[in-house]
Formats: sequence, C-alpha cells, structure tokens
Amino acid sequence: MSIHDTYRIKEEILIPAYEGRSALIKAGEELVIIDVEGKQVGDFVCFSLQDPDEYVSPVHMRASLSSISLKTGDMLYSNRRRPLMQLVQDTVGKHDFFFPACDYYRYKVDFGLEDHPNCHDNLKEALTYYSLGHVHVPDPINWFMNNVLDENGDYIISEPLSKPGDFVRVKALEDVIIACSTCSQDLAPVNGFRVTELKLQILNKARA
Repeated sequence: MSIHDTYRIKEEILIPAYEGRSALIKAGEELVIIDVEGKQVGDFVCFSLQDPDEYVSPVHMRASLSSISLKTGDMLYSNRRRPLMQLVQDTVGKHDFFFPACDYYRYKVDFGLEDHPNCHDNLKEALTYYSLGHVHVPDPINWFMNNVLDENGDYIISEPLSKPGDFVRVKALEDVIIACSTCSQDLAPVNGFRVTELKLQILNKARA
C-alpha cells in the first residue's frame, strides 16, 4: 500500500533555488519535503498557528530527544517543550539541527559578500504571507544537511547524502505555519556547491 492510498495531495509548492516559501499545515495533515535534484538542504521553521510565540526549537529538541540526530518517529519539540510535528518517514536519515540559518553576516564576515541570498531573509520573507514577517526567525531544522563530528568534536560539513526524489515526511500534531528555504550556500559543500529547488507536498487523508 502506498502513501497515496491513504493520503492525497492537497497542495504542491515548488521552492525555487535561493528562495523560501511558507504554508499552513492543519492538524493531522502531513508535509512532504522533496529534494528534487539531490544534495539540496532545506532550512525549515515551524510556528504554532494559535500562538506564533511557540515554535519548533532545535535546542529544546536536542534536550527532549536526548540526541543530536533525527530518527523516524521523533517529535519536533517547541520552545515550550511540546511536540508540534512528528517525523514519520525519511528516505535519507541524515539531517542537522545545530547550525543557524545562513544570514547577511555569514556571507559578509566569512566571504566578504554584501548581497548574497541567505536563508534567514528567505524565511522571513516567506513568513510575511501569513503576517509573520515581524517574528524572530528561530534556528532551523536543516533537512538533508550532512555534518559529522570528528575525533576532536569539531564539525565537518560534507555534501548531502540525498539523491533526486529523496524526501522527509512530517505530520502536524496541531495547526502550524511552516516556512522552508532552499539553502543558499553555494560557496561550501553544504549543497554540493550548487543550489537547486525543493518541492513541498501537503497531504490530507483520502476519503474512503
């Protein structure tokens, strides 16, 4: 039995390279984040629709999960230590929730660039669609990002393991607003030095 025997695609959203998009996911609906061409990281944030001051928080997730890796079945915990979503399917198995979104200062300080696209601004702009452009952009979950700790406890960032068509699927446990940006980093191995598109699918239960 395939997923589409029990769920149907309610909406499909393409996120172009160097851009972000947002969506409303209702309780019980599922969100599929698809790496269209492979090796593309997606910076992802999630807010409670009822109270946007509550949002998925990686630092609280690490504490609640007692882990620095994400596994199928794990909850996406908020800054109030409540689960807002759940990871229900994952074809890659390697993601990051340590690194902040790249921002203006990342490119200015580290690369000497003033006008490089960045995920922080992409996410902020995407959230304006739901009148959340004023909110603080929390640290993201970086879907498909591949980093490991070396013997000294230092991070080594490698190209993502995701192949074309790989995906993660997360279920909303209550009504949430999400935003996702195609990571804009083309000066390091984060996306294999090439920024490509992602696709979002919002699924709801198919009627019998």
